[in-house]
Amino acid sequence: MNIRLTQIDGSLPNIALMRLAHYYRSRGDYVELTRRIDMDLFEPKWDVVYASCIFSYSQDRLEHFKKQFPVAIIGGTGSGNSDTLESIIGNSTELDYSDYPDVDYSIGFLQRGCRLMSKFCVVPGKEGKPQSVQSVHDLWRGDPYPKKLHILDNDFFGNPDWRDRICEIRDGQFKACLSQGINVRLINDEAAEALASIQYRDTKFKERRLYTAWDNLGDERIFFGGIDKLEKASVPSKHIMAYMLVGYDPQETWEKIFLRFDRMVERGILPYPMVYNNARKDLKAIQRWVVTGLYRVVPWQDYKLRVSVKTCISSAI
Repeated sequence: MNIRLTQIDGSLPNIALMRLAHYYRSRGDYVELTRRIDMDLFEPKWDVVYASCIFSYSQDRLEHFKKQFPVAIIGGTGSGNSDTLESIIGNSTELDYSDYPDVDYSIGFLQRGCRLMSKFCVVPGKEGKPQSVQSVHDLWRGDPYPKKLHILDNDFFGNPDWRDRICEIRDGQFKACLSQGINVRLINDEAAEALASIQYRDTKFKERRLYTAWDNLGDERIFFGGIDKLEKASVPSKHIMAYMLVGYDPQETWEKIFLRFDRMVERGILPYPMVYNNARKDLKAIQRWVVTGLYRVVPWQDYKLRVSVKTCISSAI
């Protein structure tokens, strides 16, 4: 059979599509994984077309894809489809990395589920209570691939076996990227010391980096309590990047946004604004101002004025 796999969004390798690719290729089928949402005139006749859509803000791309491939099977959090991958391929968990030739790390989950019930998060409803799903050595591709792990756990310390996983990472001398973030609000001294004992890295495996989040101004005390525990365990604040959700709370003001931002900058934490549903252009502007590092040299009011002028000129043209 000819199988088309389409990655609608997301910058990371898509785990679901990698599982599908392995499943069909192991049967001898032809598989093509692409990010194209248009049908190419030179494409073969497809027996089955799959697509994965992760983010709700990708609806325009998804709707365009549906018009091109009306009988496609679509999954992912952003698709609105509740069907599971297991209903298609069973319990096969092997991944095919061949469609991501520049990826030398190993990617996947050690744990699924979450201890919390955040209103803006779909994980608890989809995955339920925390559970261990595999070991570090199950996730790693093995020699000759580097000992680099991109761990996608939403709640690493919710894993009932997290101590075993820490030992495996540390004793195996793995570099670990925990890009989905650790829950600093729930961290204790033991967990902080565990993080300090491993080679945590950023998404490029170059910088020392831990990721966390501060979404609610009311969590200030407990957030910085967790930061204090990390610093006590010898994890400096400059190693921490904190995602800050903006645009979700209808009562949110610019003053409240900058209270969080300024407090993190004062402590040496790297803030990263996450715009809810990518809906507001003004919040996307502050995201760019922060992510590019311009906040260190250009005051927000000056940057905002420049953006406004450019927008007016573009509109006039």
